[in-house]
Amino acid sequence: MKFMKLGTRPDTFYTEEAARTVLSEVQPDLTIRINNVTYLLHKHYLLPKCGLLQRLLSEKDNSTNVVLDLHDFPGGEEAFETCAKFCYGITISLSAHNFVPAFCAAKFLRMTEGVENGNFVVKLESFFTSCILEGWKDTVVALQNTERVYEWSENLGIVRRCIESIVDKILTPPAKVTWSYTYTRPGYDRKRHQSVPKDWWTEDISFLYMSIFRCIISVLKSTNTLQPQLIGEALHVYASRWLLDNAEVDDSPDKKRKILETIVSLIPGDKGSVSVKFLLKLLRLANFLGVSPLTKTELLRLSGLQLDEATLDDLLVLTRSNDDRSFNDIGLVKNVLDSFLRQWRRKESVGSIHKVGKLYDSYLQVVAKDSNISVQKMVSLIEALPGIARPEHNDLYKAINIYLKAHPDLSKTERKQLCRVLDCQKLAPQVRAHAVKNERLPLRTVVQVLFFEQDNDDTITKKHTFPEQPSKDKDKRLSEPGTSGVHQDLRELKPETSLKTRPRTNGESTRN
Repeated sequence: MKFMKLGTRPDTFYTEEAARTVLSEVQPDLTIRINNVTYLLHKHYLLPKCGLLQRLLSEKDNSTNVVLDLHDFPGGEEAFETCAKFCYGITISLSAHNFVPAFCAAKFLRMTEGVENGNFVVKLESFFTSCILEGWKDTVVALQNTERVYEWSENLGIVRRCIESIVDKILTPPAKVTWSYTYTRPGYDRKRHQSVPKDWWTEDISFLYMSIFRCIISVLKSTNTLQPQLIGEALHVYASRWLLDNAEVDDSPDKKRKILETIVSLIPGDKGSVSVKFLLKLLRLANFLGVSPLTKTELLRLSGLQLDEATLDDLLVLTRSNDDRSFNDIGLVKNVLDSFLRQWRRKESVGSIHKVGKLYDSYLQVVAKDSNISVQKMVSLIEALPGIARPEHNDLYKAINIYLKAHPDLSKTERKQLCRVLDCQKLAPQVRAHAVKNERLPLRTVVQVLFFEQDNDDTITKKHTFPEQPSKDKDKRLSEPGTSGVHQDLRELKPETSLKTRPRTNGESTRN
């Protein structure tokens, strides 16, 4: 951090009877009120340097003590006192922390070269150009301090020049970055790295308030120089600081809503510029804050666009019920799936929908453990995925089995309703072997598995043993003595046939 010192006299300002004054043998002849603070000062020191005071006093009579009320003074009493000390020649120290309000106050008081040579404004402008704008952290800190005097800072060009300086530095190749920066990511040891990371700048600008941050990101995007992932990382860091990590707990919902809507509007349109997990977190927060329909639609579109690149962990977005119980937000995931399917139907990529199908069935295996999910809800979740997304039903079978295990009190009708969505022909041999012995499955499903097993066995036998046998001989063989009784009975049944019992192996119990 760079500093500039002006003046040589010691600080003689002090407070007496609720007023700020200067230690002097001469009685004060100028009273200035700013907000709730009264200053008792001397015309002799202030008038030669302050064009505004010269004009205001010219309109007054020549009374010994003149009172001035300076309403809406930029920077408040602290900034005024800095300017007053400059007029008295008292030593003041300026840095990026107090430069902005001091500059605005000096401009307000018209402490320019036209009033006196070497005045305060020209010295501040020189410090701003040669020191603050040349440094990275100084520029960021100066921008942070424009919030209280934003309108003045913008009109005086401070905001614009600081943003230009920051953008220029961000666009500098990382190998040429020599200024200090903040980078506190876990696992990063600056001593072991010879060059700075590409996203070195994201943490520092995340401290800026929203309007400034939006301007910086918008300018960066317009240059088409940075990778979309870097823009996305900056948005992620900013959202984590102000929204997701809830760092500013006193922020109002309205402020958070505006921040969220702005972040979404800045997300690059390129697929993968931000992660699915980040998008889903924003979407959950968007539902809570009640953002605009446009923002929510865009979040769903972006999430659905890259759902085929998500992981199971990405989808496990927790929310809280009214009784403060945490549970997986299945409605959110379902909406994202619907968004994916709408976009997929325009391209119909088999590879992407198979990835999503695999991912979604893995997700169903997690939510199936929730004892509060009804059969009807589980079936609707399963049927949300089109048949083409499931070339095999092994993972779906696992989800159904987990659900049956977590809901042992299901009725016979409910178990049938759940298992109706299962296609036994799409089960791997080892899964079918498990299903045949699964006491939780309804009998109808087991019979269907056995039928498929038998038909599959017959097809293999016919292919390898009787390749030239006419099909009409099959019925004759099936009625011949020695044919397995169980297989014979199964041939006479259709998958939809309702049975009360089935052949049992030793140790199996009779069940409905």
